[in-house]
Amino acid sequence: MELHSLKPAKGSNKSGKVIGRGTGSGRGRTSTRGHKGAKSRSGFKNKRNFEGGQTPLQMRLPKFGFNSPNRVEYFPVNLDLLQHFSEKFNTNEISYELLVEKRVVKKYHKIKILGRGELNSPVSVQVHAISDSAKNHIENIGGKVTLL
Repeated sequence: MELHSLKPAKGSNKSGKVIGRGTGSGRGRTSTRGHKGAKSRSGFKNKRNFEGGQTPLQMRLPKFGFNSPNRVEYFPVNLDLLQHFSEKFNTNEISYELLVEKRVVKKYHKIKILGRGELNSPVSVQVHAISDSAKNHIENIGGKVTLL
């Protein structure tokens, strides 16, 4: 058996309907498109979601949800990360500028300290926001919090 001698199974290939070859063929004149209307014209393309002039489903359904244009998104930093940073950078003062300089955060981020984890040494922190539990924890061990 060679590639040039391969043929499809008998009856598996069916020739397509030949249209537009005169009225005697039975498929001439309108070429199976019917009379008039957009679907009979050349260049017709049905638009996605078009329902024949009926209001489309996505317009009939109620919309829900809301995105506030004034939402402030913070970059979260937990207490265990603060401990890691103070050990890694060998400092007790963790400021926004230091975190940007060390490429921990981007300069357009706003930082919020969250209360997960433990902090062993007192640190002074300069951030945009802080949770109550994190603030209490930092101040209890002798640290200082400054909001930007």
